[in-house]
Amino acid sequence: MTDALEGTLSATVNRRLMPEAAIAMLDADGTVVGWTDTAQQLVGYSAGEVGGRSVSVVLPFAQNASRMEAFAEQCRARGGWSGTAAVRHRDGRALNVSLRISQLWGQGGAVHWLVSGTDNAALSSVANSGSVRESLLTRTPVGVVVRDRELRCTWVNDAIECQQGVPRDRRLGRRLTDVLPGVEAEALEVVMRQVLDSGIPAVHEYRAWPPAEKRREHVFAASYFRLQDADGQALGLCCINLDVTGSRRARERLAILSEANTRIGSTLDVMQTSQELADLAVPLLADYATVDLAETVPLGEEPPRCIGPAGGRRPVLRRAGVASIHPGIPESPWARGEPVFLPPHAPQISVLSSGRSHLEPMLDTGPGTWLDHDPARARTIREHGIHSLMIVPIRARRALLGVAVFIRTEEPTPFQEDDLLLAEEIVTRAALALDNARQYAREHTTALTLQRNLLPHRLRDSAAVEVASRYLSADAHTGVGGDWFDVIPLSSARVALVVGDVVGHGINAAAGMGRLRTVVRTLAEMDLPPDELLVHIDDMVRRLTEEDEDADDLGRLAVVGATCLYAVYDPVTRRCTMARAGHPPPAITAPHGKVTFPDLPTGAPFGIGLVPFEAAELELPPGTQLAFYTDGLIETRDHDLDVGMKQLGGALAHPDWSLEHLCSSVIETLPTRPPSDDVTLLLARTRSLSPSQMATWDLPSEPAVVRTARALATQQLAQWGLDRMVPSTELIVSELVTNAVRHATGPIRLRLIRHKVLTCEISDASDRLPRRRQARGLDESGHGLSIVAQLCQRQGYRRTTDGSKTVWAEQELPKNA
Repeated sequence: MTDALEGTLSATVNRRLMPEAAIAMLDADGTVVGWTDTAQQLVGYSAGEVGGRSVSVVLPFAQNASRMEAFAEQCRARGGWSGTAAVRHRDGRALNVSLRISQLWGQGGAVHWLVSGTDNAALSSVANSGSVRESLLTRTPVGVVVRDRELRCTWVNDAIECQQGVPRDRRLGRRLTDVLPGVEAEALEVVMRQVLDSGIPAVHEYRAWPPAEKRREHVFAASYFRLQDADGQALGLCCINLDVTGSRRARERLAILSEANTRIGSTLDVMQTSQELADLAVPLLADYATVDLAETVPLGEEPPRCIGPAGGRRPVLRRAGVASIHPGIPESPWARGEPVFLPPHAPQISVLSSGRSHLEPMLDTGPGTWLDHDPARARTIREHGIHSLMIVPIRARRALLGVAVFIRTEEPTPFQEDDLLLAEEIVTRAALALDNARQYAREHTTALTLQRNLLPHRLRDSAAVEVASRYLSADAHTGVGGDWFDVIPLSSARVALVVGDVVGHGINAAAGMGRLRTVVRTLAEMDLPPDELLVHIDDMVRRLTEEDEDADDLGRLAVVGATCLYAVYDPVTRRCTMARAGHPPPAITAPHGKVTFPDLPTGAPFGIGLVPFEAAELELPPGTQLAFYTDGLIETRDHDLDVGMKQLGGALAHPDWSLEHLCSSVIETLPTRPPSDDVTLLLARTRSLSPSQMATWDLPSEPAVVRTARALATQQLAQWGLDRMVPSTELIVSELVTNAVRHATGPIRLRLIRHKVLTCEISDASDRLPRRRQARGLDESGHGLSIVAQLCQRQGYRRTTDGSKTVWAEQELPKNA
C-alpha cells in the first residue's frame, strides 16, 4: 500500500476507532490503585481524591455492599464485564458511560481489575453507530498490559496472550523488547516513554500474526494511558490493545475503491482503461495483475454473452493491461495487445464459462492439477514464486468482456475471501468504464466510417478545374468532425465547389454533415443558382429544427448554425458564381501570384434566418487558384481571423506550385499542437475550354429549323472526328429542337461542347420547364424526352439568370476520340 494511503488510514483509525477512554485500576477489593488524566476529565475527580478509596466513589450501584459483591462475583466468574452504567460526576450529575472491566493477573496469581469507560455522548458518530461501538465494548477481545515506570510488565489479562501468542509467565516482569525483540517493539517502547513523560495518551498501530491464524496478518491499535497513584505521581502506564484488522481492512478497501474511482476510466480508450485497472491493483492488492479482453471489445463491437468454449473452440482473448512489482514484468509471457493462449483446463476457461470468480489462496502446482496440461506455465509459476491467485470476470450489462487476474508473489499473505470481494468491486467499477469506452469506440468507428463514406474518396480533375484537398480533425485520436467539402460535376463542363462546417464533433456532427452534403448534392443536380440553393438548405434546416424542438436528442439539431460556401465555375465563360451562409470568403490567387479575399455578401448560418443569401459573380482567368476552407484554418486561440487570413494568403502566394504542394504548405502553417477546431482545405485551379471545343448557333423558332440544326450538328461532329456519334446526336438534336419550337417562344440557341463528354444544349426564352411523361404506343407526341434519355448518359435542364432555360444531354465520347 502506498505511504499516503497508509498514513490516511492510520490517522482515521486513531481519530475514529479509538476514542479516548477513562482508565482506572482497582485491586482485588475494588480499591482504586491507578488513575489517569482521562478519568479525571470524565468524572471530575483527581487521582488524589480517589486513590486508595473504593470505586464506589464514582459507581453509584457500588454503594450497596450486596450489589457490589454480586457484581464482583459476576466479574470473577466471567473474567470481566462490559456494558452501560451510570457514573457519578464530581458535581453530582450522572453520566451514561460505556464501561469495560477486565481482570488482570500479576505475579503469583494476584488479581487486579482495569476499568475503562467512555462517555456515550462523546463517542464519535462512527463509534456510536452500531457495529463499531458494539465491537469496542463486547465482541472484540481487548488485550490489557500494565507496565511500571521501567516499562516492565506488572499486570496482564488473558486476551493479550491470544493476540500476541506470549504466555503470561514469560511476559510478567519483562519489557516488551525482551519478549518480542525487533524494530516494532522498539518503536512501541518509544511511544510508551513519550506517554510516561508527557501524560498525553497516544495510539500506535502494529502488526502481528496471532497463533490461531499464523498465515494471516492482523493489525492492532495500542492505546497508552499514564497511570497515577494517590499522590498524583506516575505509577506506570496502561496499554489497551484492540484488534482493528476488520476495521482496518474495511477502510483500506474504501480507500482503494476511492482510488479506483479516481484512476480508472480517465479516458475513453479500452486499452488504456484496462491498463489503469492493472496499475491500480499493483501493488495495492496484488504483486502481478493482468487484464485480458475478448478480441472484439477493443474494436467497439458488442461483446458475446459468454466467451467460454463453444463447439470445441477456445475463447480468443487479447492482453489489454498488465502490471507487476518486478521491472520488465517477467511473469507475463504476452505483451499488451498480443493474443493470449489459454489451455483447455485453465481456470480462466471456467470463469469465462460460468461468469463466477475463482480463488486459490494457496496455488497448487503439484501433479493432478490443471497445470499438468501447461508445463511452461507451471515452470513460470515456480520460478517467480506465484503462490496465491484470484480470477475475476469482467462483466457489463450481462455480457462478459474478459477476465482480470490477480497474483501474489512477494507478499506472503495469501488472498482471502475479503480480498476477492474487493477485487470484484474494483473490477465491477472498471467494467463500467470499459463498457463506456467500448461503446465510445463503436460510436467513433461508426462516425469515422460515416464521415469517410460521405467525404469524397478521391477528387477527380475535370475540364473546369484541377483540385486537391486536406482534412485535419481537431481531435487527432478520433479523427471525426463536422467539416466537409465536395466537388460536384455539373452540366456543360461546369463544376460546383462546396465547403461547409457543422457545429461540434463526433457522430452527431458527422450525421449533420451527411444531411447537408446529401441535400447540397441533390439541389446541385437540379442546377440551382448558388444563392437559391442556399435558400432551399436554410428552409430545410429551419423545418427540421421545428420538427425536432420537442425531441430529447439534441444531436438532431447539429445542422443548426452550420456554415457553407457554394460556388459554380463555368470553364466556357470563365465566370464563377458564389454565395455563402456565414462562411469565410475564399482566397483567390491570380495567375501572377496576388492573393485576395473577395468581399462577398455574408449571409447567415443555416437555421438563423437573419440575412438573405446573395450571389456574386467573378470572371477568373485560366490558372486562377481558389482556396475554400473552414475557420479552423485561420482562427486559433492565439490570434484572430485577420492574422490567420494574412498567414493563409502568404502560404497560397505560389501560383507555380502544384496544388498538392500548396496544400501541404498551408497545413504546415498550423501550430504543432492539434488545432482547436477541424481544418478543411479545398484548392481548385481553374481551366477554360478553347473555342475549338465549342460550337454555338442561334436559330429561329420555326419547324423547318429542325433539319438545319441536324445538319449543323453533323457538320461539327465531322470536324471533331466524331462521325460515329452522328446518328444518336442527330436524333437528340431533333427531339430537343422540336420541343423548343413547339413549347417555347423566341429564338433558339444550339450549342455543342466537347470536353470529357459531348454535351448538346438547347436554350430558349421560355421559363416553362420540360416534363418527361409516359406516352402510349399510338400517341404521336410525348416520346421525345424518353428517346433522348435512352441515347444519352445524363440529361437535365437549368434556369438561367435572365429567366430563360437550357435543356441539355450528355453522351460518352468514344474511347479513342
